Formats: sequence, structure tokens, C-alpha cells
Amino acid sequence: MFILNGITFTMKVILADVLGYCMGVRRAVEIAADSLENCGSKKVYSFGPLIHNRIALENLAKNGLSVLEEKQIPFTEKGSLVIIRAHGVPPVVLKKLSDSGCHILNATCPRVLASQKNAEKYAKLGYTVILAGDSNHGEVAGISGYAGENFVLVQNKDEAEKLPPFSDGQNAVLLCQTTFSKEEFSQIVERLSKKIKNLKVLNTICSATKERQDALKRLCPKVEGILVVGGKNSANTRRLLQIAEENCPNAALIETADEIPEEFFALECVGITAGASTPNSVIEKVVAALEN
Repeated sequence: MFILNGITFTMKVILADVLGYCMGVRRAVEIAADSLENCGSKKVYSFGPLIHNRIALENLAKNGLSVLEEKQIPFTEKGSLVIIRAHGVPPVVLKKLSDSGCHILNATCPRVLASQKNAEKYAKLGYTVILAGDSNHGEVAGISGYAGENFVLVQNKDEAEKLPPFSDGQNAVLLCQTTFSKEEFSQIVERLSKKIKNLKVLNTICSATKERQDALKRLCPKVEGILVVGGKNSANTRRLLQIAEENCPNAALIETADEIPEEFFALECVGITAGASTPNSVIEKVVAALEN
């Protein structure tokens, strides 16, 4: 709602068809919540941030969830409950936790688990495992651990272009970070296919990621501005912002309703999307702030 020349206008808010928690994130949060409720006197940790959303993590921390770093494992009390983050971890971390006497609950997204298994499978078959992904993403660290020494990370089409050609007898498999851009992945596939004769391509982009991106593209022509709600350290949320900026005159990434830019309150129609780690409660507060 906004007032212009003494006249009150009601803002129209449209939500993307698909937004908010994906299956893997919801599963991880539910595992954590259930563990905290039933842990008794045990200390409950997540190995690294459970998901990429500050608000959700703060809520879990209030209920007793602590974040465990690898360097802290040797000093962790035996019998402590450690929840593996949704993005997964390398096998060496699982071994360290097990050797230290921790009880492990694996909340790795099932789609990420599938990528880990594929990386391990093809590495054992002698393939070079190539992963399209972001170097600073937790999922990449986990998958690379399963691929071992025969691992190559390609972050974009330019890096794919610079990769040396493979010999005719050299096999390679291409996987993809589940939250990667489908357009960027297609361009990487195009370039690597020219360099690697025996290239097996496994499109492991999560359908939830594609669904959110496609829903946003359908929403953009209908509104004057897009608010992307989610963690600023979330890869899938940042990609939603990129799409919004490319397809809408006004776009902003916010974590809470308090961060809504002032200029959005002067728009007649605002669209909202949200990253796969964004709780419904946060989205609802953003809608309420715009409509009231």
C-alpha cells in the first residue's frame, strides 16, 4: 500500500508458482528439529551450517543446535549427535566423526547423495570426474572427496574452454552441482563435448532448482519488481536474483522483511520468489509488509 497525492493505492503482490523450501532442505530441517526434541542430554551439532539461510539457522540454534567445524571433531564429546548438512561432506569427514565416537545422522540431500555415489562409481571405473560447480560451495567439497584424485572442477564456460583436450582413450563423466545454472551447464557441455570424445554427461541439476528458475521467468513479465527472499550466501538464491535482474526492471535480494528497499513500496505490482532454503514464515512476513 502507498499514498500518492492523498490517494491510497493497494499494492498487488504475486508469488511465484514454486518458491521456498525444497525437499532436501525440508528433510534436513525436520531431521534437526526431531533430533533436538528427542536428544535427551546429548549435545546436537550440525557439521557446518545445516542449510544456507540465516533465519532458519538462528531458529535452530535457539533450540540447541550448534555448528561443528572439522578442527573441533577431536574435542567433541563421545556420543554427541552430529547431523550432516544438506550439502554433504567428503568421506574423510564421516570417518573422522565415526572414529571420534560421534553418532552420525546423514541429512545430505538425496540428490546430492546420488551425485556423490556417481562420482565414486565412475572414479573407480577410471573416469576423470568433471564437476560443473562453484568452488566455494559445500556440495562441491563433498563430491570431490568421493571422486578422489581424478577430479576436475569447471566453474563456467570459459574454464571449460581452457581445459586441455583429452586423449581418445580417456573417459570422463560430467556431473553438475544441484543448484547450478542450467544455461551455464549447457554451454559447458557444448565446449567439453568438442574436447572429450568419450564424455558421459549426467545432468544432476535438481529439478527443484529448475522449477524455481522457470517459475520466476514466468512471473517477471507480470510485475514491476521482484523481491528474491533468501540467504545471501545461498547459490540457488543468488541465481534467482540474477534471473530477476535480467528479466525485470527492479530486483533485490533480501533476507527479511526489514530489508525491503524503500522504492518497492511505490510499485503497484511486486513479485516474490524465494530460495530453496527460505522458510515459509519469512516469506509470509515479506508479503505482509508489502500489503499493509
